[in-house]
Amino acid sequence: MNNKINDLVCIIFDDIPYSPEISLAQEKITAALNMEYEKLCTEKSGGEALDELLLKYGTLTKMAELAGYTPKETQNWRSMGDAAELKPVKKIIRKQRRRAYLASLFAMFSLAEFFWVIYHAINRNNEFFFMLTLFAVYALLTTTFVRKIIKTENESKDVRYDNAAFEYLRALSDQYIKRLFHSIVLLIGVAFIFTGFCLSFYLFGNSKSAELGETIFSNILMIEFPFYLLVKNIIMHHIIRIRINLPDKKKTKIHGIIITAFSLTYWIAVFSFTIINRDRFAYPANIFLTAGIIFVMIMMIYNFTARRTITYKNIVFNPHRAVPLMIAAIVAVSFVLLQKDTFYTQPYINSVPVVPHNTHKIDYNEETGVYTITSSTEDFKILHLTDIHIGGSLYSYTKDMKALKACYAEIEHTRPDLVIVTDDLCFPLGIMSMSLNNAAPVQQFAAFMRNTGIPWAFTYGNHDTESLASLDKKELNDVYKSLSYKTSGTLLYPYVQPDITGRNNQLIELRNTDGSLNTGLFLIDSNAYTGEGINVYDYIHDDQVDWYAKEVKRMNDEAGRTVNSFCFFHIPLQEYRTATELYNAGSDKVKYFFGENPGDHGGITNDLVCCSDYPSKLFDTALKLGSTTGMFCGHDHYNNASIEYKGIRLTYGMSIDYLAMPGIEQETSQRGAELITIHPDSSWDLEQIPLTSIT
Repeated sequence: MNNKINDLVCIIFDDIPYSPEISLAQEKITAALNMEYEKLCTEKSGGEALDELLLKYGTLTKMAELAGYTPKETQNWRSMGDAAELKPVKKIIRKQRRRAYLASLFAMFSLAEFFWVIYHAINRNNEFFFMLTLFAVYALLTTTFVRKIIKTENESKDVRYDNAAFEYLRALSDQYIKRLFHSIVLLIGVAFIFTGFCLSFYLFGNSKSAELGETIFSNILMIEFPFYLLVKNIIMHHIIRIRINLPDKKKTKIHGIIITAFSLTYWIAVFSFTIINRDRFAYPANIFLTAGIIFVMIMMIYNFTARRTITYKNIVFNPHRAVPLMIAAIVAVSFVLLQKDTFYTQPYINSVPVVPHNTHKIDYNEETGVYTITSSTEDFKILHLTDIHIGGSLYSYTKDMKALKACYAEIEHTRPDLVIVTDDLCFPLGIMSMSLNNAAPVQQFAAFMRNTGIPWAFTYGNHDTESLASLDKKELNDVYKSLSYKTSGTLLYPYVQPDITGRNNQLIELRNTDGSLNTGLFLIDSNAYTGEGINVYDYIHDDQVDWYAKEVKRMNDEAGRTVNSFCFFHIPLQEYRTATELYNAGSDKVKYFFGENPGDHGGITNDLVCCSDYPSKLFDTALKLGSTTGMFCGHDHYNNASIEYKGIRLTYGMSIDYLAMPGIEQETSQRGAELITIHPDSSWDLEQIPLTSIT
């Protein structure tokens, strides 16, 4: 196709208002002239053929006749009525654009509510009908604006445009073809990344699953925004296409199909490769990151090359667009860097002074993994902390600082002999903390506790080794061992652990000044997830309970009496829920001490007590043995009540969390700790220490 012929046709049609009919005629005339030119070139040179072509068909009438049009039709082209000018065209496009934005926005809301409808249907939640109503309202609003757009477009089908208006629409055509294709590939890529992120517990080596529901609904914006862009660009592309023809409509459709098919194939391949090779990578999310970068490069190459065949003008350098794109790129890179944990809190940690405290003799049994603390004082104080949730990223820096300072305030105020943390210590949950690293938070807190000088121990929580966390269970265990007592002099983490379900199932023996057994401190892993559904928490298994019973009997045999003991774990037993329900019903089977259980506070669960759906025999075994007088847990963040049930005191720890629960940073009544004071005769007192009471 000769470019000079194309230019000639454009000049001839320059004073004719644009309409789809005129555009079609222009295409036919251009094709006819090119065919005639090729015939002439068989006998003459290119220059001579072009001269003869101009001589024979140098007017609109002659060109039109060559393409099969009559002189009357040609005359009608010039007298088809007034052409729409630029200003009113811009006005109506702006109105349609606003409608497109609103239709797309409500479509996005409809998608979000659709997911919530499914979620509440699965969980048989009372909010199902409310969410269904919202979905219907948003869907109706979407339909309303789409109908308004269609009505206006039907009135614009036969409108003609002057040159300025046509140039404006032509530029919009190029713009929305680009945006439409970009939004297609963006939605496909994000959908696969989102799916991989949400199902990572099944795919990336964690056979016990994770909080699928929590992950999906905490990060659903990943899907909603690309969906909004796609709907908006589809509508705007349609609005422009009705007014002017594309340079090659058939080729544009083929490009769209190819781009969609390529994107699907590419991300299916990436997804499959990640699943197959998940055991070879410590951090499989990096595969998606690398694949995303490669995909963007491929799309850039397409934009600068093949796309020119379906646009009026291909990409040209525009500083007004280049600068925002550069800024967006910088923001994107910064976002990736924020996901890499760094030690922003380290200057504060380095400044933490030793807290004055009593020193006690601590022994470790290399064969059993049992630590023994022989008290040097009459009373022994244990500070119970829970749900600290350190993110470790720049995004979570201010909240991490608040959490560490809250911990220090509690420690400095109580000056305990031992700190027990019923985790979650870290929070490697992606977008919610801008972190997938669970090594840095652990190292930070261990350094913090080392500087205070207070011995400490912990139980694992459900967030310590999330599916996409940088360290798996074994690797995190190795980190804790490297930070344990032989190295730090404060962390009582056993180098040897019993061969039972879970990690860090641990017994710490507390002895009086004369060496007699006072209390056994059982730190038991409540595990994380069962892998059988959304937010299905695990429980303390039978082999763990058997180990607990065996150790209780051993201590009893040594002491010649029933030795007092405590149990510490993260996820509450079902008996916490039973006791809470009885208390709320006014039953005299429970005894209330302090705290509150707000239940449906609006966090990740609306349950009164967020325990496992599976019963553990720990409570019944403890009743039978008669050793354990107190149980302590965390997990629910807002619950902090202490209730005695069947002679065993069940206590929720006040949480530290500033990060994990939405809006919890502004809450204050639930934040704090508990101080357990154990006397020489094994009797004990428990005091709740709200953070607001000491700061």
